Amino acid sequence: MSRNALPHSLWALMVGNFVIGTGVMVVPGTLNDISQSLAISVPQAGQLITAAAILMGLGAPLFAGLVAGWDRRRLLTWSLIWYGLLHAACALAPNYAALLPLRVLAVVSPAVFTPQAAACIGLLVPPEQRGRGITFVFLGWSVASVMGMPLSAWISGVLGWRWAFGLVAVMALVVSVWVWRAVPNGVRPAALSRESWGQALGSAPLMMAIGVTLLSAFSQFTLFSYFAPYFAQTHALGGGGLSLLFLWFGAFGLLGNVLVSRSIDRMGAPRAVLLTLSLIALSLLAWPLGRSSIWMQALVLIPWALGCFSANSAQQARLVQMSPVLAPATVALNSSAMYSGQALGAGLGGVMIAQGYMLDLHWMGLAVALLAIGLSQWAGRRARTPA
Repeated sequence: MSRNALPHSLWALMVGNFVIGTGVMVVPGTLNDISQSLAISVPQAGQLITAAAILMGLGAPLFAGLVAGWDRRRLLTWSLIWYGLLHAACALAPNYAALLPLRVLAVVSPAVFTPQAAACIGLLVPPEQRGRGITFVFLGWSVASVMGMPLSAWISGVLGWRWAFGLVAVMALVVSVWVWRAVPNGVRPAALSRESWGQALGSAPLMMAIGVTLLSAFSQFTLFSYFAPYFAQTHALGGGGLSLLFLWFGAFGLLGNVLVSRSIDRMGAPRAVLLTLSLIALSLLAWPLGRSSIWMQALVLIPWALGCFSANSAQQARLVQMSPVLAPATVALNSSAMYSGQALGAGLGGVMIAQGYMLDLHWMGLAVALLAIGLSQWAGRRARTPA
């Protein structure tokens, strides 16, 4: 392996994030079929997203403290096994009352795997490769948008949502074996003391940067959570059409993350965050143009897709660079902010849909995206100001 090549263990972590991302996005991709199959409303089906995101948001920092001394090889492997078994249980759920708590239990794994995989990168690569390593591992989420979410939507349209959940279960169990074989023994990021957590929570620049993640996810998931019913209403898209549109979105999402991964150490994480958030805001501003035709809708989606997943990758790198010693705390808090934003966005979007405002979701998303851009710039200035 060349000196500049990333270690093989990061490939396993990247694919693990692909499985985690596919499982998180399987509900938005199958929302229409879940609603019809279980005879529930779209906002009620959307509560599967909200409830899961609340658990992930609260769980990420909590689990970071609970698992501080665990060997990451065992921790990450068992989190994938848990993910697989609970998704299998979800696929067999007889009704919505059973599915909701099983879904909440399943997403314990994203609350553990994603932040803990990112937190141990500092022990797997040299300091000059940390930004690249973090964005590489988060490519898994972009690949999930390219392959996982479109495939889930297609399987849901052809075979039903249960088969899509079953696919996630199988992938999680298979990849758990790879993680076990690839991640070395003894990877244990130093446990943070109460004082260190206090330093992270008491740092205005760090918490403002984490607030950017919350607002970014809030902005996007107000509409992203309901892509399936929105496109069904505006363009009469079924399973096949939805899967193609999700594939289009995911392909540009992957491209955006690759471009940011290759350039972030050169341009700097704050500039990468500004660029990606601006792309998201551009799509939300132009969103009404997409109603004229499916081709125009596809064009409007491109800037959002380019910024969607790369924004969070840049945020993770930004936080690690701001304070490498506090990375285990800030990565966990950033994951919590991401999931909390998803919960807020999905919850607000569901309320707006219930009130008949599905076609106005993008305006709320745009307003929050502009707040995220403003806060990001303010956080950058605070980070450059001497204490």
